Amino acid sequence: MTTLKEFEDALREQGMQMALAILQRLRERDRATRSVAPARRITGQKMTPDLARRILELHASTGMTQQEIAFELSVNQGRVNEVIKRGKWLSDDPNAPEALARDRAKARMDKPSGTREPKRRPSKPAPARKREVRTPGRPDQLPLGDL
Repeated sequence: MTTLKEFEDALREQGMQMALAILQRLRERDRATRSVAPARRITGQKMTPDLARRILELHASTGMTQQEIAFELSVNQGRVNEVIKRGKWLSDDPNAPEALARDRAKARMDKPSGTREPKRRPSKPAPARKREVRTPGRPDQLPLGDL
């Protein structure tokens, strides 16, 4: 499949000026009618233990797919999968991992744009450095470790 730019180059190589003029008019027409709308974020329902139980009820009692359940309840299909496969969101515990993740995400959304919190990486002990064994080489060459 060729790109529009490749097609235009091929027309230019063949000297097809009429076709290039038509292509240019089409571009101008598209630019005149093009509109840039701001992206919108569709938010679903807040996950609660009641909603998680409803997901499990629908999964057990109907032949609905995860996507159909998600559409029916206005939630993300990934959330439906988490409830069905891993039992997430079934408790009201505010210290549950999913509740903590939700709270962190909400805090990020509430911050003004442009301010970012630095990523925290789990602290791991530094790996032990291996000592290089030097082998005698030519005197005009430096071993790689000396650079």
